[in-house]
Amino acid sequence: MSFQIPRGTQDILPGEVEKWQFVENTARDLCRRYQYKEIRTPIFEHTELFARGVGESTDIVQKEMYTFQDRKGRSITLRPEGTASTVRAFVEKKLYANASQPTKLYYIGPMFRYERPQTGRYRQFVQFGIEALGSNDPAIDAEVISLAMNLYQTLGLKSLKLVINSLGDSESRKAHREALIAHFEPRIGEFCSDCQKRLQQNPLRILDCKKDRDHDLMGTAPSILEFLNEDSTLYFYKVQQYLTANGIEFEVDPGLVRGLDYYNHTAFEIMSNAEGFGAITTLCGGGRYNGLAQEIGGPETPGIGFALSIERLLAALEAEGIELPISAGVDCYIVTMGDQAKDRAVSLLNNMRNAGLVAEKDYEDKKMKAQFKAADRHQAKFVAVLGDDELANNVIAIKNMETGTQEEIALDQVITYLKQKTM
Repeated sequence: MSFQIPRGTQDILPGEVEKWQFVENTARDLCRRYQYKEIRTPIFEHTELFARGVGESTDIVQKEMYTFQDRKGRSITLRPEGTASTVRAFVEKKLYANASQPTKLYYIGPMFRYERPQTGRYRQFVQFGIEALGSNDPAIDAEVISLAMNLYQTLGLKSLKLVINSLGDSESRKAHREALIAHFEPRIGEFCSDCQKRLQQNPLRILDCKKDRDHDLMGTAPSILEFLNEDSTLYFYKVQQYLTANGIEFEVDPGLVRGLDYYNHTAFEIMSNAEGFGAITTLCGGGRYNGLAQEIGGPETPGIGFALSIERLLAALEAEGIELPISAGVDCYIVTMGDQAKDRAVSLLNNMRNAGLVAEKDYEDKKMKAQFKAADRHQAKFVAVLGDDELANNVIAIKNMETGTQEEIALDQVITYLKQKTM
């Protein structure tokens, strides 16, 4: 019987995984500079966390979650996103009591959604996200957006577009909600069943519907920006001011609502305009969620964050033809001739590795010519040739594979020599 990988998942093999490592290490380094600390939460949580935290009216909760019962009949869900779990940990572990606030966290890990697989979108995907909890300062909104833009630009992406919007505070959203209901209710029967349910649950979600996006009422729906009160207007103005001060270009899009129920005030998306990237251009999305901690049993805590798919990021890099500077090859490949030399190579190889060199040798008892071919396949910078004669004279021949030059080095000096040449 043969087995195949489940639809919507992928094997990331050597040669490709190095790109992932480079991107993830770049993200970790940025977080270190911005003072975001890593958090690792469980792969699965109680289903109610996502129902309450993500929102009952969202497509994620209604259609996309991998939910099952454990052996005691409890409803468990593989995490579809990282914010709810991070805020749950923030509340449960009382991180809000720490003297230093805001609490700035990041995560990198697999998420799971049952949706139609397509380019850069999988049912198991890796998400990088950050969350800043405990500050109502619009400057932290600008910082979060800046970190996301910085990551893409550090990796070399240029065809980027940042769009922002304000969803307002609770007073502004309430006024907008009533206007949306009045706008859609007379003709709600023309919309899909999901939108009909959302009319009373969360009419803002109607604006995010993919099925009915071309309906004429969508283009004439009242804008949230028309209902922002004085405080919300000032907040949104300050976010734009700080982005401009950071040299970040953006567009205001009143139609940007994001797909989760917990957002308020700032919402944003970063998109790729690269030719050939695909119909779905969104790379990253995020926003402010000041009521989420309370929703899952914690104190009133403001928060803002974003999440992005590593798969989508790599697809954008490919679309722009960007090659990541992945270090390939080994520093030294040991070629042996004779049984004594072969035995001595085992400890020599180990000592090279302990000294920080990337080193390899033959394990298939190949002839000398075949060992040199293997060194080429490993893209070796140097080849160390050790035969029984060299061993008797306590020397080793070192060949520079780029220049073709060769010289003999004392066996006890070979590691020092290679470190000077490669490190």
